[in-house]
Amino acid sequence: MAQDWDWTQAADIPEGGSVPLLRTDVPHSARIYDFFLGGKDNFPVDREAAADIAEVWPSLPLSMRANRQFMRRAVHRLAADHGVRQFLDLGTGLPTEPNAHQVAQAVHPDARVVYVDNDPLVLVHARALLTGTPQGRITYIDADLHDTRSILASPQLRRVLDLTRPVAVSLFAILQFVTDEDAARTIIRDLVTPLAPGSYVALSTVTADSNPREVTEGLAVYAARGIPERARTRDEVAALLTSAGLEIIEPGVQLVHRWHPDEESVGLPDECVQMHGAIARKP
Repeated sequence: MAQDWDWTQAADIPEGGSVPLLRTDVPHSARIYDFFLGGKDNFPVDREAAADIAEVWPSLPLSMRANRQFMRRAVHRLAADHGVRQFLDLGTGLPTEPNAHQVAQAVHPDARVVYVDNDPLVLVHARALLTGTPQGRITYIDADLHDTRSILASPQLRRVLDLTRPVAVSLFAILQFVTDEDAARTIIRDLVTPLAPGSYVALSTVTADSNPREVTEGLAVYAARGIPERARTRDEVAALLTSAGLEIIEPGVQLVHRWHPDEESVGLPDECVQMHGAIARKP
Protein backbone atom coordinates (compact mmCIF):
# COMPACT_ATOMS: atom_id res chain seq x y z
CA MET A 1 0.00 0.00 0.00
CA ALA A 2 1.32 3.42 -0.94
CA GLN A 3 -0.25 5.36 1.93
CA ASP A 4 0.67 5.10 5.61
CA TRP A 5 -2.68 5.97 7.15
CA ASP A 6 -6.13 4.43 7.29
CA TRP A 7 -8.21 4.77 4.12
CA THR A 8 -11.23 5.92 6.13
CA GLN A 9 -9.19 8.80 7.53
CA ALA A 10 -8.02 9.66 4.05
CA ALA A 11 -11.62 9.77 2.92
CA ASP A 12 -12.72 11.91 5.86
CA ILE A 13 -14.92 9.16 7.33
CA PRO A 14 -14.42 8.07 10.95
CA GLU A 15 -13.83 4.40 11.60
CA GLY A 16 -17.23 2.71 11.57
CA GLY A 17 -18.85 5.87 10.24
CA SER A 18 -21.61 5.88 7.67
CA VAL A 19 -21.16 6.48 3.97
CA PRO A 20 -23.22 9.39 2.59
CA LEU A 21 -26.59 8.49 1.12
CA LEU A 22 -26.27 6.67 -2.18
CA ARG A 23 -29.23 7.61 -4.37
CA THR A 24 -30.11 4.78 -6.71
CA ASP A 25 -33.42 6.32 -7.79
CA VAL A 26 -31.92 9.23 -9.74
CA PRO A 27 -29.25 9.05 -12.47
CA HIS A 28 -25.74 10.26 -11.70
CA SER A 29 -23.28 11.62 -14.25
CA ALA A 30 -20.35 9.51 -12.97
CA ARG A 31 -22.38 6.31 -13.15
CA ILE A 32 -23.61 7.15 -16.66
CA TYR A 33 -19.98 7.74 -17.65
CA ASP A 34 -19.07 4.41 -16.05
CA PHE A 35 -21.79 2.65 -18.05
CA PHE A 36 -20.64 4.15 -21.35
CA LEU A 37 -17.07 3.03 -20.59
CA GLY A 38 -18.30 -0.52 -20.03
CA GLY A 39 -18.15 -0.42 -16.23
CA LYS A 40 -20.44 -2.17 -13.75
CA ASP A 41 -20.82 0.55 -11.11
CA ASN A 42 -24.19 1.80 -12.30
CA PHE A 43 -27.87 1.17 -11.64
CA PRO A 44 -30.98 0.69 -13.79
CA VAL A 45 -31.83 4.39 -13.56
CA ASP A 46 -28.37 5.25 -14.94
CA ARG A 47 -28.68 2.74 -17.77
CA GLU A 48 -32.13 4.09 -18.65
CA ALA A 49 -30.77 7.63 -18.79
CA ALA A 50 -27.80 6.45 -20.85
CA ALA A 51 -30.14 4.82 -23.37
CA ASP A 52 -32.12 8.04 -23.76
CA ILE A 53 -28.92 10.08 -24.16
CA ALA A 54 -27.35 7.67 -26.65
CA GLU A 55 -30.49 7.80 -28.80
CA VAL A 56 -29.77 11.44 -29.67
CA TRP A 57 -26.02 11.46 -28.95
CA PRO A 58 -24.79 8.16 -30.42
CA SER A 59 -21.14 9.21 -30.59
CA LEU A 60 -20.95 10.00 -26.85
CA PRO A 61 -19.42 6.64 -25.76
CA LEU A 62 -16.63 7.08 -28.31
CA SER A 63 -16.07 10.66 -27.14
CA MET A 64 -15.88 9.51 -23.53
CA ARG A 65 -13.29 6.87 -24.40
CA ALA A 66 -11.28 9.49 -26.29
CA ASN A 67 -11.38 11.66 -23.18
CA ARG A 68 -10.08 8.79 -21.08
CA GLN A 69 -7.20 8.34 -23.49
CA PHE A 70 -6.50 12.07 -23.25
CA MET A 71 -6.25 11.76 -19.46
CA ARG A 72 -3.62 9.06 -19.83
CA ARG A 73 -1.57 11.04 -22.35
CA ALA A 74 -1.82 14.28 -20.39
CA VAL A 75 -0.75 12.75 -17.07
CA HIS A 76 2.07 10.85 -18.75
CA ARG A 77 3.40 14.00 -20.44
CA LEU A 78 3.15 16.01 -17.23
CA ALA A 79 5.21 13.35 -15.44
CA ALA A 80 7.62 12.37 -18.21
CA ASP A 81 8.16 15.63 -20.09
CA HIS A 82 7.61 18.21 -17.34
CA GLY A 83 8.88 16.27 -14.33
CA VAL A 84 5.71 16.62 -12.25
CA ARG A 85 5.59 14.32 -9.23
CA GLN A 86 2.52 15.76 -7.47
CA PHE A 87 -1.05 15.55 -8.77
CA LEU A 88 -4.39 16.86 -7.51
CA ASP A 89 -7.25 15.17 -9.38
CA LEU A 90 -10.68 16.75 -8.91
CA GLY A 91 -13.89 15.07 -10.00
CA THR A 92 -12.12 11.73 -9.84
CA GLY A 93 -15.10 9.60 -10.80
CA LEU A 94 -15.29 5.84 -10.52
CA PRO A 95 -12.01 3.89 -10.74
CA THR A 96 -11.26 2.85 -14.32
CA GLU A 97 -7.75 1.52 -14.85
CA PRO A 98 -5.36 2.97 -15.45
CA ASN A 99 -6.07 5.71 -12.93
CA ALA A 100 -4.03 8.90 -12.73
CA HIS A 101 -1.69 7.59 -10.03
CA GLN A 102 -0.94 4.46 -12.04
CA VAL A 103 0.06 6.57 -15.06
CA ALA A 104 2.14 8.98 -12.97
CA GLN A 105 3.82 6.31 -10.85
CA ALA A 106 4.76 4.32 -13.94
CA VAL A 107 7.04 7.28 -14.71
CA HIS A 108 7.94 8.36 -11.17
CA PRO A 109 7.34 5.62 -8.57
CA ASP A 110 7.48 8.28 -5.84
CA ALA A 111 4.69 10.37 -7.41
CA ARG A 112 2.01 11.62 -5.02
CA VAL A 113 -1.68 11.91 -5.91
CA VAL A 114 -4.68 13.38 -4.11
CA TYR A 115 -8.09 12.38 -5.46
CA VAL A 116 -11.16 14.54 -4.74
CA ASP A 117 -14.82 13.75 -5.36
CA ASN A 118 -18.14 14.02 -3.53
CA ASP A 119 -19.94 11.07 -5.11
CA PRO A 120 -20.84 8.47 -2.45
CA LEU A 121 -20.14 5.62 -4.85
CA VAL A 122 -16.62 6.93 -5.48
CA LEU A 123 -16.18 7.08 -1.72
CA VAL A 124 -17.12 3.41 -1.50
CA HIS A 125 -14.33 2.67 -3.99
CA ALA A 126 -11.75 4.85 -2.23
CA ARG A 127 -9.92 1.81 -0.88
CA ALA A 128 -9.31 0.62 -4.44
CA LEU A 129 -8.01 4.06 -5.43
CA LEU A 130 -5.53 4.10 -2.54
CA THR A 131 -3.15 1.47 -3.85
CA GLY A 132 0.04 2.28 -5.68
CA THR A 133 3.80 1.99 -5.46
CA PRO A 134 5.51 1.62 -2.07
CA GLN A 135 7.47 4.82 -2.77
CA GLY A 136 4.43 6.96 -3.61
CA ARG A 137 1.64 8.50 -1.56
CA ILE A 138 -2.07 8.56 -2.41
CA THR A 139 -5.13 9.83 -0.58
CA TYR A 140 -8.80 10.52 -1.29
CA ILE A 141 -10.79 13.50 -0.02
CA ASP A 142 -14.59 13.55 0.01
CA ALA A 143 -15.30 17.18 -0.91
CA ASP A 144 -17.19 19.41 -3.32
CA LEU A 145 -15.36 20.90 -6.29
CA HIS A 146 -16.66 24.36 -5.43
CA ASP A 147 -15.06 24.26 -1.96
CA THR A 148 -11.54 24.70 -3.28
CA ARG A 149 -10.11 26.52 -0.29
CA SER A 150 -11.14 23.78 2.13
CA ILE A 151 -9.72 21.15 -0.23
CA LEU A 152 -6.35 22.90 -0.39
CA ALA A 153 -6.27 23.42 3.38
CA SER A 154 -7.29 19.86 4.27
CA PRO A 155 -4.92 17.85 6.46
CA GLN A 156 -5.16 14.91 4.04
CA LEU A 157 -3.88 17.01 1.16
CA ARG A 158 -1.16 18.67 3.23
CA ARG A 159 0.15 15.28 4.35
CA VAL A 160 0.65 14.20 0.75
CA LEU A 161 1.38 17.30 -1.33
CA ASP A 162 4.04 19.95 -0.81
CA LEU A 163 2.50 23.14 -2.20
CA THR A 164 5.89 24.86 -2.30
CA ARG A 165 6.75 22.55 -5.21
CA PRO A 166 4.90 22.20 -8.54
CA VAL A 167 1.55 20.42 -8.55
CA ALA A 168 -0.51 19.35 -11.56
CA VAL A 169 -4.23 19.99 -11.04
CA SER A 170 -6.49 17.89 -13.25
CA LEU A 171 -10.09 18.68 -14.09
CA PHE A 172 -11.01 15.97 -16.56
CA ALA A 173 -14.63 15.93 -17.76
CA ILE A 174 -15.92 17.81 -14.72
CA LEU A 175 -16.20 21.50 -15.62
CA GLN A 176 -19.12 20.92 -17.97
CA PHE A 177 -21.19 20.39 -14.82
CA VAL A 178 -20.21 23.88 -13.61
CA THR A 179 -22.61 25.80 -15.80
CA ASP A 180 -21.87 29.27 -14.41
CA GLU A 181 -18.78 30.66 -16.15
CA ASP A 182 -17.80 32.94 -13.28
CA ALA A 183 -17.94 29.98 -10.91
CA ALA A 184 -15.77 27.88 -13.24
CA ARG A 185 -13.18 30.65 -13.48
CA THR A 186 -13.21 31.10 -9.71
CA ILE A 187 -12.59 27.38 -9.17
CA ILE A 188 -9.52 27.42 -11.41
CA ARG A 189 -8.18 30.69 -9.99
CA ASP A 190 -8.60 29.55 -6.39
CA LEU A 191 -6.92 26.24 -7.15
CA VAL A 192 -3.82 27.73 -8.76
CA THR A 193 -3.33 30.80 -6.53
CA PRO A 194 -1.57 28.97 -3.66
CA LEU A 195 0.44 26.68 -5.95
CA ALA A 196 4.11 27.09 -6.73
CA PRO A 197 5.29 28.52 -10.06
CA GLY A 198 5.75 25.72 -12.55
CA SER A 199 2.48 24.09 -11.53
CA TYR A 200 0.00 23.00 -14.19
CA VAL A 201 -3.72 22.70 -14.86
CA ALA A 202 -4.93 19.95 -17.19
CA LEU A 203 -8.58 19.98 -18.17
CA SER A 204 -11.11 18.60 -20.58
CA THR A 205 -14.70 19.71 -20.98
CA VAL A 206 -17.64 19.25 -23.33
CA THR A 207 -17.86 21.22 -26.56
CA ALA A 208 -20.43 21.46 -29.31
CA ASP A 209 -17.87 22.80 -31.81
CA SER A 210 -17.38 19.46 -33.56
CA ASN A 211 -20.97 18.18 -33.54
CA PRO A 212 -23.55 20.84 -32.62
CA ARG A 213 -26.66 18.77 -33.28
CA GLU A 214 -25.78 15.70 -31.20
CA VAL A 215 -24.36 17.73 -28.32
CA THR A 216 -27.28 20.16 -28.15
CA GLU A 217 -29.83 17.37 -28.18
CA GLY A 218 -27.81 15.22 -25.79
CA LEU A 219 -27.34 17.99 -23.23
CA ALA A 220 -31.10 18.59 -23.32
CA VAL A 221 -31.66 14.96 -22.32
CA TYR A 222 -29.06 15.26 -19.54
CA ALA A 223 -30.84 18.39 -18.26
CA ALA A 224 -34.22 16.66 -18.37
CA ARG A 225 -32.72 13.93 -16.18
CA GLY A 226 -31.59 16.55 -13.64
CA ILE A 227 -27.97 16.82 -14.83
CA PRO A 228 -27.41 20.27 -16.38
CA GLU A 229 -24.25 20.75 -18.41
CA ARG A 230 -22.57 23.54 -20.36
CA ALA A 231 -20.80 23.10 -23.69
CA ARG A 232 -17.87 25.48 -24.30
CA THR A 233 -16.16 26.70 -27.43
CA ARG A 234 -12.40 26.49 -27.89
CA ASP A 235 -12.10 30.20 -27.05
CA GLU A 236 -14.15 29.78 -23.88
CA VAL A 237 -11.95 26.91 -22.72
CA ALA A 238 -8.85 28.99 -23.38
CA ALA A 239 -10.35 31.89 -21.42
CA LEU A 240 -10.92 29.67 -18.39
CA LEU A 241 -7.17 29.09 -18.23
CA THR A 242 -5.79 32.47 -19.24
CA SER A 243 -8.11 34.34 -16.88
CA ALA A 244 -6.29 32.56 -14.04
CA GLY A 245 -2.94 33.83 -15.33
CA LEU A 246 -1.98 30.49 -16.86
CA GLU A 247 0.00 29.97 -20.06
CA ILE A 248 -1.46 27.33 -22.37
CA ILE A 249 1.24 24.99 -23.63
CA GLU A 250 1.45 23.40 -27.07
CA PRO A 251 -0.56 22.23 -28.89
CA GLY A 252 -3.09 24.57 -27.27
CA VAL A 253 -6.78 23.84 -26.79
CA GLN A 254 -7.69 20.90 -29.02
CA LEU A 255 -10.33 18.26 -29.39
CA VAL A 256 -8.94 15.65 -27.01
CA HIS A 257 -8.07 13.12 -29.73
CA ARG A 258 -6.03 15.81 -31.52
CA TRP A 259 -3.94 16.64 -28.43
CA HIS A 260 -0.67 14.73 -28.98
CA PRO A 261 -2.62 11.83 -30.50
CA ASP A 262 -1.57 8.22 -30.11
CA GLU A 263 -2.28 5.43 -32.59
CA GLU A 264 -5.70 4.78 -31.06
CA SER A 265 -6.77 8.43 -31.28
CA VAL A 266 -5.30 9.68 -34.53
CA GLY A 267 -7.91 8.09 -36.80
CA LEU A 268 -11.01 9.27 -34.94
CA PRO A 269 -13.31 11.61 -36.90
CA ASP A 270 -13.70 15.03 -35.27
CA GLU A 271 -17.49 14.78 -35.24
CA CYS A 272 -17.26 11.73 -32.96
CA VAL A 273 -15.31 13.60 -30.24
CA GLN A 274 -16.99 16.38 -28.30
CA MET A 275 -14.40 17.28 -25.68
CA HIS A 276 -11.80 20.04 -25.75
CA GLY A 277 -8.61 19.47 -23.78
CA ALA A 278 -5.59 21.52 -22.81
CA ILE A 279 -2.74 21.89 -20.33
CA ALA A 280 -1.63 25.27 -18.99
CA ARG A 281 1.33 26.29 -16.84
CA LYS A 282 1.57 28.73 -13.96
CA PRO A 283 4.53 31.02 -14.73
